[in-house]
Amino acid sequence: MLTIHTADQLTPGDGRPPLPGGAVLVEGRQIAAVEVYDDLAAAHPSARVRRWPGVLTPGLVDPHGPEILEQSYHPDPREDLGDEPLTGEALKALDMTDARWGASARRGVQRLLAQGTVAVVGPLRRPAVIDAVHRSGLTIEHGLTETPLIPGTEATFAVFDTTECVATVIRGRLLHRRR
Repeated sequence: MLTIHTADQLTPGDGRPPLPGGAVLVEGRQIAAVEVYDDLAAAHPSARVRRWPGVLTPGLVDPHGPEILEQSYHPDPREDLGDEPLTGEALKALDMTDARWGASARRGVQRLLAQGTVAVVGPLRRPAVIDAVHRSGLTIEHGLTETPLIPGTEATFAVFDTTECVATVIRGRLLHRRR
């Protein structure tokens, strides 16, 4: 299925200039084209269209993967531990099993996706955390590398309206959308 994602502006990355009214044509997991929306819509009239406010750009690579996912506990809303990640002495006081690390990592990954993150810099060492990251669609990188939005690359990007992430797409899958 073809999907056109369009925003007020597309910033393709890789030093290329912004494209007002730009769009990406996604076919499966890949970017098939990057053009002005009107041209893509005319060439692919049956494609599904997702219109976003703001700027469509390559997704973020978070350099703090281990700190966020293996050195912090993201509480379950049903626990009486607050809304913010626990670290330091508060983390040491918890009985952290592999299952609890995995559940915490899944909640941490949801926070990352809501920020437009598409990859974290590792290394990650806990198998339950690594599994949660891989299942989410995020990748684990060894450095801060941005993947530009060009045809033939994976359809991985984020959309920001001012400073808020409104959508995160990884390999063609919409994994976060602001409600």
